[in-house]
Amino acid sequence: MQTQILPVGGMTCAACAARVRKAISKLDGTDNVVVNFATEKASFSYNPDILRLSAVKEAVAKAGYKILDAASADEDKARREKAVRVLWTKFIISAVFALPLLYIAMAPMIKFVRLPFPWGLNPMTFPLLYALVEIALVVPCVAVGYKFYTVGFRALFMRSPNMDSLIAVGTTAAVLYSLWNTFQIAAGSFGAVESLYFETAGVIITLILLGKSLEARAKGRTSEAIKKLMGLQPKTATIVDPDGAEREIAIDDVEINDVILVKPGAKIPVDGVVIEGGSAVDESMLTGESIPVDKKEGDKVYAATINANGALKFRAEEIGADTALARIVKLVEDAQSSKAPIAALADKVSGVFVPIVIVIAIIVGLAWFIGTRDLEHSLTIFVSILVIACPCALGLATPTAIMVGTGKGAENGILIKSGEALETACKVETMVFDKTGTITEGKPKVTDVIGGGDLVNLAASVEKLSEHPLGLAIVAAATDIAEATDFESITGMGVQAKVNGKLVKVGRAVYANADQSIGDRLADEGKTPLFISIDDIYAGVIAVADTVKPSSAAAIEKLRGLGVSVAMITGDNAKTAAAIAKQVGVDTVLAEVLPQDKANEVKKLQADGKRVAMVGDGINDAPALAQADIGVAIGSGTDVAMESADIVLMRSDLNDVPTALKLSKSTIRNIKQNLFWAFGYNVVGIPIAAGALYLFGGPLLNPIFAAAAMSLSSVSVLTNALRLKTFRA
Repeated sequence: MQTQILPVGGMTCAACAARVRKAISKLDGTDNVVVNFATEKASFSYNPDILRLSAVKEAVAKAGYKILDAASADEDKARREKAVRVLWTKFIISAVFALPLLYIAMAPMIKFVRLPFPWGLNPMTFPLLYALVEIALVVPCVAVGYKFYTVGFRALFMRSPNMDSLIAVGTTAAVLYSLWNTFQIAAGSFGAVESLYFETAGVIITLILLGKSLEARAKGRTSEAIKKLMGLQPKTATIVDPDGAEREIAIDDVEINDVILVKPGAKIPVDGVVIEGGSAVDESMLTGESIPVDKKEGDKVYAATINANGALKFRAEEIGADTALARIVKLVEDAQSSKAPIAALADKVSGVFVPIVIVIAIIVGLAWFIGTRDLEHSLTIFVSILVIACPCALGLATPTAIMVGTGKGAENGILIKSGEALETACKVETMVFDKTGTITEGKPKVTDVIGGGDLVNLAASVEKLSEHPLGLAIVAAATDIAEATDFESITGMGVQAKVNGKLVKVGRAVYANADQSIGDRLADEGKTPLFISIDDIYAGVIAVADTVKPSSAAAIEKLRGLGVSVAMITGDNAKTAAAIAKQVGVDTVLAEVLPQDKANEVKKLQADGKRVAMVGDGINDAPALAQADIGVAIGSGTDVAMESADIVLMRSDLNDVPTALKLSKSTIRNIKQNLFWAFGYNVVGIPIAAGALYLFGGPLLNPIFAAAAMSLSSVSVLTNALRLKTFRA
């Protein structure tokens, strides 16, 4: 199965998204179909042996929508900005005609204050002229809102009515009824002038266009994070030809193995390996770390990071969609196109909501007509129900919050791969950390030096000839390494060599004639002691340990504050594991666990009914990450395990783990608020539009106010989702 994401044009509400999803799902060979109204994209898996992509596009076209051409970030931004400009222009044109139309319609009806009004348009004196002027003013409003009618009636005829169908039917009913009364006036029934509803249609279209304009602007803001990411990569690169000549080419023309020159202050265009020069590179956009990283020959560099001071030459290794930045952008795009389980109810409701509303409007309108014999009254209720019941807010409630939430996560170096992961993260009860490379640095370091003389340099002179990781830690800590001869490694004991004519031994206590009790104390602290003797006389001990990351203890304390229990899993011996656990405040320790058995340990915790998250390096811990309810890969943000984990932390800062949970809680809380207001709006709005208040002596809802309320509901949901942009860890 292949996964495909296609931009879909022509969707105006959640009912449209449901229609597109249904059209794609019907095709043999498709699976996991998700259509996101907020992002205007359809995501699905398909079997290319059974189904061609062209058949999917054809099915979407038959449903009344179209697949747009894939666009770059700049093109997509330009398309959205153009759409907003067009909507604003239409709104302004419509408002220019709708406002005088509303004034002409309402001013003569206001008795308690005398408003200025043209004598020649007095409806009681010149009813036909009055009606014709209203027609002249409503026609431009209908003209700029023509898409409501073309799209709405087409969807209605295809038996998949959407929001445009509600607006089209409602305003058409108001216009046709008003035109009928205009003919009545022309025939001499001047009393029909009181039954004109042209202003209802004109103002409804104007208000809907205003709501659509505000909605389009807000939707554009929800995806700002991904636009920023996509806009980071430079447009050109300076390559160095074999003869040493430099030339600037478009980024799309860079090929693997090209030698690229990056001058101070310039952005690195693609991923590669430094072959000449040295510099500090600002990788904050990728990892979130503000301190530049020193780069020298053999080091990796990444697209869109900034070369701070020195000139660098590097060989291109990953280009286009294979760069770390492109993979991150793809990951965020996939997450924003996904659906959270919490959205399932809203999706089901949106798919059947519009036809149900049309039926309700017809039944209630007929009931009022039968009960009152008042066609105007019944028409008002019919139009009000159709207009107020638009499911836009329902369709926007979940995807907009997910878009902002995942975008905010990306800004903080937290890549959340799906809506499901976002929702599950807030329910985590137990967090299991791998020890090496996660809680600890993953690299042994010298922690203690006990004894006189220049022990570290002396031991390093011997260990330089060894390849043992603990020996390399001593070499890394040395400042002056002497030449050693007669090197020998004694299996199970240690190493020895002659340094400046003296026999230096480094290894176990018995090998260096040392007291083991010192070693026991260091071992209790999770450290490995290496004893040193000079000419068989004990000289001291150097302790080496995989040190705890500075952020580990604080992060674990924050998790406890969130009510999450913390466990540590490791292949190390129980004594070392217990020492590390004590340093960082972990209560549950699972020690001496083989890599292949880590998934079973996670499964045991899940068997107790706990929702378990696993935090590891994402490669060695892949089975455990996959088994956990939420797998969290922690790394540099460049060598990320995007397949095995649900959440990828681009930095090696464990404080991002509680931040991810907090972001999840904030986003799901925001979604619940949106769904509450969206459902609540329709639950309250439809009965009011149906005349529930009027039955008990209250007012009858004017369709104009229904249109304003409908537009306001969508804008309020979007505004609430945008509050997530203020999220702080």
